[in-house]
Amino acid sequence: MYVGTLSFDLLLGDVRSLKEKRSVVRPIVAELQRKFAVSVAEVGDQDVYRRVEIGLAVVSGDTGHLTEVLDRCERMVAARPEVELLSVRRRLHGDED
Repeated sequence: MYVGTLSFDLLLGDVRSLKEKRSVVRPIVAELQRKFAVSVAEVGDQDVYRRVEIGLAVVSGDTGHLTEVLDRCERMVAARPEVELLSVRRRLHGDED
């Protein structure tokens, strides 16, 4: 069994309130869950309007499949025009960890 995680640090565009922030973040989280069947949530910077940290986790029996899903998730978030991807942290955990 292998577990892969991604942590996205995002800068939001023209956002002036936490309500506007939620209207940008929720569709991203929902699309990741729907398209890729991953566990995902906003995990940091909840009180900051223009920054958001999103955490994502995937479990798979095959490292190739795991890497492919993580790559596709990263590309999807990077392609969103309403956010700027500042950084991504990726971790892979195997049975030996």
